[in-house]
Amino acid sequence: MSRVAKMPVAIPQGVDIVIKEDQINVKGALGTLALAQNAHVVIKNEDGKLTFAPANESREANAMSGTMRQLVNNMVVGVATGFQKKLSLIGVGFKAQAQGDKLTLTVGYSHPVIMDMPAGIKVETPTPTEVVIKGSDRQRVGQIAAEVRAVRPPEPYKGKGIRYADEKVAIKETKKK
Repeated sequence: MSRVAKMPVAIPQGVDIVIKEDQINVKGALGTLALAQNAHVVIKNEDGKLTFAPANESREANAMSGTMRQLVNNMVVGVATGFQKKLSLIGVGFKAQAQGDKLTLTVGYSHPVIMDMPAGIKVETPTPTEVVIKGSDRQRVGQIAAEVRAVRPPEPYKGKGIRYADEKVAIKETKKK
């Protein structure tokens, strides 16, 4: 059995989980998330803890039991506390501005880049050079953060661009004569 799948998922107060034959629904303070049920994994709700076990002894069932456990754990954490990614803008004149569900980036192009945020994703700009992306779905928060970063990824010579707050950019030495 997968090492990850051996650990049960604790269900915090205020989170409701409904396990159907084809779907798992998790509802909490920050929203509702759904995940398609996998036939290779047996999920049981025992005393406020979810346990995951492979349905058979195949290698795929063993792997999927750990994967499903982690996906459901991410859903439980997401609807209870949520996820966030912080991005910072490095460069002269680089700034971001959030207005409702739109993010306007001024990052050295001849025009501002306007990005629409999907439902369930909130964007904030505590300072003009900081962007915080929040949501209950971990995968979507990470994907949106990657799309914002892709507008102007950090370049290796001066380090200008949009980067994750904890990202270290290796600065290359310029060419010498």
